[in-house]
Amino acid sequence: MKEQDKRTGVDRREFLKRLGLGAAVSTAALAGCNPKKSPLAGNLTTPGEIPADRMTYRTNPTTGDRVSLLGYGCMRLPTRPGEERREGGSDIDQEQVNRLVDYAIAHGVNYFDTSPVYCKGFSEEAMGIALSRHPRESYFLATKLSNFSPAVHSREASVAMYRNSMKRLKVDYLDYYLLHGIGMGGMEALRSRYLDNGMLDFLIDERRAGRIRNLGFSYHGDIAVFDYLLARHDEIRWDFVQIQLNYVDWLHAKEVNARNTNAEYLYGELEKRGIPAIVMEPLLGGRLSNVPDHIVGHLKQRSPSSSVASWAFRFAGTWPGVLTVLSGMTYMEHLQDNLSTYSPLAELTDDDKAYLEETARLMLRYPTIPCNDCKYCMPCPYGLDIPGILLHYNRCVNAGNLPASSQDPDYLRARRAFLIGYDRSVPRLRQAARCIGCDQCSPHCPQGIDIPREMQRIDGFVEVLKQKLDF
Repeated sequence: MKEQDKRTGVDRREFLKRLGLGAAVSTAALAGCNPKKSPLAGNLTTPGEIPADRMTYRTNPTTGDRVSLLGYGCMRLPTRPGEERREGGSDIDQEQVNRLVDYAIAHGVNYFDTSPVYCKGFSEEAMGIALSRHPRESYFLATKLSNFSPAVHSREASVAMYRNSMKRLKVDYLDYYLLHGIGMGGMEALRSRYLDNGMLDFLIDERRAGRIRNLGFSYHGDIAVFDYLLARHDEIRWDFVQIQLNYVDWLHAKEVNARNTNAEYLYGELEKRGIPAIVMEPLLGGRLSNVPDHIVGHLKQRSPSSSVASWAFRFAGTWPGVLTVLSGMTYMEHLQDNLSTYSPLAELTDDDKAYLEETARLMLRYPTIPCNDCKYCMPCPYGLDIPGILLHYNRCVNAGNLPASSQDPDYLRARRAFLIGYDRSVPRLRQAARCIGCDQCSPHCPQGIDIPREMQRIDGFVEVLKQKLDF
């Protein structure tokens, strides 16, 4: 029997279809729930006993909320291994989600961030189950108006998404509510999604009524939109803004992706106005934890007992205007490592920051593709596993398995590692050779990757390796 939505009387597939979640950008966001391919906080240091009462907190100047510096991001949740997801149902491992949430709350985490489009539409539901087992006043809940598709740009459809979020989350008010993905699509998308339909005014009214306690937005790449919304701060009074901040993007965002803006500017503009920052992508899509061996050695030289990931979390948390730093913690060991970093936080010194700037420059010498596995580019109409292809390429760059010439003494080993790993990571019918350059993917990429060009480049590289040709 199909699962029915009690309010609308339609099954979940039809409900998501009506919300427009079949569109490429939203379907991509729904796909971000597979822990097998999620970027993980690698190079962990085995934590000792983690204190339950040492979490670092920051105070929201608007509401006085005492928020844990470590926030729980719920874009990727653990799934049941080896099980086929039933038609229209969820493959989320609810018992494991409950266990992670319980452990996080017991160790001081009180901020949880989700969206109606995360985990194929089931993240809010799973978090509603897990969090409703705890007193409502013991946690702060954030979700978003993820009305990406034109099918849900109307006021009626957007209000339905907002109200359905509270139903799924089992709450009658939201602590933090975000206009999701501001900047994607530029000013035209902002007007269509939030201004022309009156949704921004509606959400301000909901804040006034107390059903939204804090109103903000998440920024994804068009600086004109960011500046426009901040210019209206005196009128709107943003309670917080969510930005991408890490030690590479601090000064080098444009070197990673020409569409991005350096985090130093974004943070500075918020700090000038007294707007708290919520940090996303502290690990740059996992790339600041899964780093080449020489970068691991570089960081371990300065602090042998610290995990590679902890450096990135310390950097994000050191800035005083940061309210919380989000991390998608699919596994207990990643939760424990992050808890160790923030219980309590050892803020970076100026020398530490300079060392991380040196680390960032070292990393930028290696030509990784700035994919963070968000899957916004999916599904591909021709069946390509775009994130899988890009992530395999990046792994080989980091591991030194990207032979530069057939004259390299390590050529045969690197060639074999790349090709065998490629076939194991990505089925042949889903590899880059299948790309026809339709470019339905690139407009949805928050990192601004020219995906068809990268597919062509990687496929050409693979063909050279297969034929044992010189470069």
